[in-house]
Amino acid sequence: MKRFLDLADLTREEVLGLLELARRLERHGEPHALAGKLLGLVFFNPSLRTLASFQAAMARLGGHSLVINPGQGSWQMETRPGVVMDGAAAEHVREGIPVLASYCDALGIRLFAEGRELATDLAESAFSAMAALTDKPLVNLESAMNHPCQALADWKTLDDLAVPRAGRFVLSWAWHPRALPLAVPAAVLHMAALRGMEVIVLRPEGFALPEPIMERARRAAAASGGSVSETSDRAQALSGAQVLYVKEWGATDSYGDPAADARLRSALRGWCVREDWFGAAPDCRVLHCLPVRRNSAIADEVLDGARSAVQRQAYNRLPAQMAVLHQLLRS
Repeated sequence: MKRFLDLADLTREEVLGLLELARRLERHGEPHALAGKLLGLVFFNPSLRTLASFQAAMARLGGHSLVINPGQGSWQMETRPGVVMDGAAAEHVREGIPVLASYCDALGIRLFAEGRELATDLAESAFSAMAALTDKPLVNLESAMNHPCQALADWKTLDDLAVPRAGRFVLSWAWHPRALPLAVPAAVLHMAALRGMEVIVLRPEGFALPEPIMERARRAAAASGGSVSETSDRAQALSGAQVLYVKEWGATDSYGDPAADARLRSALRGWCVREDWFGAAPDCRVLHCLPVRRNSAIADEVLDGARSAVQRQAYNRLPAQMAVLHQLLRS
C-alpha cells in the first residue's frame, strides 16, 4: 500500500488485513517499527482526533511527526490553480507541498470541501491536485468527500462491539446550526456497505445524500452482501437497529447556499437524538465521529448513557492510524 486516500481503493480483504494489523499493534506494540521515519501533517482545517492520533501513532511506532497549519506559524498557502496571488496567501501549494514532501517520508493532508459547488467537491478537485504534487506515501486526513481514517476506525469499533456483519446500521442526520461537509457521512456510508450491513440513511426531506455517494455505497453493498436504502421514517429505520451513527450535514439541493440551507433546517431542531428514539431498538449503540454539539445533535442522556460508544470510537483512531502508518512506512 503506497497511499491511503479512500477505502474504496482497497479490496475488502485488504481492509480486513489492516484491521487485523490494528488489533495486533493494539495488543503488542512495536515501539521501534518506524524509527528514523518522519511524517509531515498538513492541516488546512482544524482537528483534534486526527491530529493527535497520527502524532501519537507515529510516536508509539518510534517515528516522529511535524505539523503545518498554513497561515498559523507558516505562510498562508493558496490552493486554487491559475490564480493571481495578490491576496493574503504568500505561497502556493505547488511549491509548498513538494518542499514538505522532500523533508518527510510520508505526508498527510487535511483539506475540507470548499462548499460552493457540489460537482467540484464531489470530484475532489483540490485534494487531487495536491496529491499529484508528490510521489511520497500519502494519507487523506479528510478531504471534500472522504475521511478514510475515520471510516477504518469506525469499522474496528463495530468489530469491538461485536455488531453482526449483517446487522442494521442506521446513518442518521442530526441538527446543526449550519451546513457541515459530506466527507464523514460519505465515508461511513461506504464503510458500512462494504462491511456487508443493512444500511439505512435516515434523513429529513431535503437532506438526501448526493446520488454519486449513494450509488458508490450501493455498489459496495452489492459486492459484500449488504444493502443500502434511505428513508425519513425514524420508527421504520430504527426498528431492530444495532447501530445508530449520528452525523450532521448540509442540504444537497441548497449546496453552496447557506441562506436556503438555513431555511430548510430551521424547522428541524427535533432531529436531536434522545433516549425515546430507541423504543424499538433497545440494544442499539450510538456512534458519532466527534466533535458533537450536546443537546443539539445528541442529548446528554444518550451521550452519557450506556448505549454511547463515542469514546471507544475516538480511541480507535489510534490503532487504526498505527496500522495505516505501519503499512505505508514499515521497511
